[in-house]
Amino acid sequence: CRFSQMLHPIFEEASNVIKEEYPDKNQVVFARVDCDQHSDIAQRYRISKYPTLKLFRNGMMMKREYRGQRSVTAIADYIRQQKSNPIREVQDLEEISSLDRSRRNIIGYFEQKDSENYRTFERVANILHDDCVFLSAFGAISKAERFSGDNVIYKPPGENAPDMVYLGSLTNFDLIYAWTQDKCVPLVREITFENGEELTEEGLPFLILFHMKDDLESLEKFQQEVARQLIGEKGTINFLHADCDKFRHPLLHIQKTPADCPVIAIDSFRHMYVFPDFSDLSVPGKLKQFVLDLHSGKLHREFHHGPDPTDVAPGQPIQDLASSPPESSFQKLAPSEHRYTLLREKDEL
Repeated sequence: CRFSQMLHPIFEEASNVIKEEYPDKNQVVFARVDCDQHSDIAQRYRISKYPTLKLFRNGMMMKREYRGQRSVTAIADYIRQQKSNPIREVQDLEEISSLDRSRRNIIGYFEQKDSENYRTFERVANILHDDCVFLSAFGAISKAERFSGDNVIYKPPGENAPDMVYLGSLTNFDLIYAWTQDKCVPLVREITFENGEELTEEGLPFLILFHMKDDLESLEKFQQEVARQLIGEKGTINFLHADCDKFRHPLLHIQKTPADCPVIAIDSFRHMYVFPDFSDLSVPGKLKQFVLDLHSGKLHREFHHGPDPTDVAPGQPIQDLASSPPESSFQKLAPSEHRYTLLREKDEL
């Protein structure tokens, strides 16, 4: 790969620069993988283009890969930024009352910084600092909030939203990470031109609500039904919502326009499938069955061959469809006459 060969000496020089600043080999490790020789590693981390630069913390791959300039200075600066402390230390509890309540805030109250509880909190913040604001208070400053020992709370967006308290072990990384991730990463996320590629790199199909920007009622209904019907499917599919005006091309792929919104569709990265009727959203189990039909292959099969025999009314022939379901509009493919990548859509705005 010519681009990999061009990056190699830059990557190596950047590693030497960082090694001088962080000589402890456990601080920062630069590594490279030959994906021809180690295709199993490439497959495990869903590497689909070369070269790809991914960041790992404590053995966990971060959602956002490096997309900055391919220069020694830029890569070194990125590492320095990643090494900066993701937690802001509070000097007075009055600072808590002036937090930006449009953000998701996680606050840790600790007796002392040199403790196992805080080190675990630090590990979590290092991984999720792009999704939440992390703050901490220590000693006398935090005493009022430590009536039952060290404490971690979540302040959700909204001025009047109630705080949520973490009740598990503060030294159990897996528990506190899972709790914090649940609070920091919304169940239904917005897909934009800026994060679209990152979301596709997670490797999960999309269940998308297309809605007008000011149609918050449809979004709230979708969020409620996803939480009610599909919480068990988290990890098998990404729940997203998109602005109908901005994402006109994906709508065109399913023969819809902004005038048809709200519209629910699945993008499997091979094809797109439309939920028959938005008004059926609140019918118990309807949305869940739509997702289960994706996983079982039923959506793909029925689009090509008509309803399964068990779903056909007595005497009704099985329809043979010659056409294929609409192609994915989020799959990272080269632009062509019939396929539109997120980049092309962005350029056309």
